[in-house]
Amino acid sequence: MEFLVTMTTRVPDGTPEEDVDDVRAREAAHSSELAEQGHLLRLWRPPLQPGEWRSLGLFAASDSGQLEKVLASMPLRIWRTDEVTPLSPHPNDPGAAPYPASTDPARLAHEYLTTFTESVPAGTPETAVAAARAREAARASELAGEGHLERLWKLPGEGRALGLWQADDAAQMSAIVASLPLDPFMTTDTTPLTPHPSDPRAASS
Repeated sequence: MEFLVTMTTRVPDGTPEEDVDDVRAREAAHSSELAEQGHLLRLWRPPLQPGEWRSLGLFAASDSGQLEKVLASMPLRIWRTDEVTPLSPHPNDPGAAPYPASTDPARLAHEYLTTFTESVPAGTPETAVAAARAREAARASELAGEGHLERLWKLPGEGRALGLWQADDAAQMSAIVASLPLDPFMTTDTTPLTPHPSDPRAASS
């Protein structure tokens, strides 16, 4: 199973800087170990406010129990809270190869997560929805072939999905979303991602 984990760290006031540096160094080393074990797949930073310390991680584990053991083993867990979202296979997912899209380091800074929520208006003919879904699958395959769509998962809840993308900038990402046949039937929340120094992908490029 795969999981998206939002990790928020709050260091207690008065903690010596050398203690923070030590924990961060051990966290980086352990993240590398978890990547080698196949548990930590990706690591990013979302947009942050001043003073915020938050990361997004893509993890793999046999179940939620094993995931908790993985997260509990991370040194920063002493100051961190984790919000876990289980991810399910999506029929349009390009595949679970470690890094199916471009590994050009120049493009690593231009990744995005999209949360799609499908809401088909009442009265829409089922044939129209089915046709749009068929075109969506074909378009997803095209975008994967172009290196834009990296991964796609189902989220908990009806008609919800999570996508991982590469694009040159926010304008291109918006154009990609607008090109999706199901776009008229969906609301989309897009999160720009920036590289994390412990991201396994960055370390492998």
